[in-house]
Amino acid sequence: MDISHTVINLIIFVLAIYVGYHVVWTVTPALHTPLMAVTNAISAIVIVGAMLAAGLTEGVTGRVAGTLAVALAAVNVFGGFLVTQRMLEMFRKKAPKAAPKQEDAA
Repeated sequence: MDISHTVINLIIFVLAIYVGYHVVWTVTPALHTPLMAVTNAISAIVIVGAMLAAGLTEGVTGRVAGTLAVALAAVNVFGGFLVTQRMLEMFRKKAPKAAPKQEDAA
């Protein structure tokens, strides 16, 4: 029996969605920020691959798709770093507010 590559790719895609869903929703909040940082690093590697794909492609369609991939991966990386920075701000201790000065009304 011969199974087409499309069916195999579809099965892999569905399994990746299933595993990804369960991995993401079982992460404890304490591990979420470090995992975001690792995800940003992986996305940065995707940018390098997209730049190579855009630069080494001979056709116009490939260059446009590669450039679009670089742009989308860059938005993903910078947005991820902004979210990570904002999450880290939530864990910082806030400085105590200074007490208002009271002037003598004599």
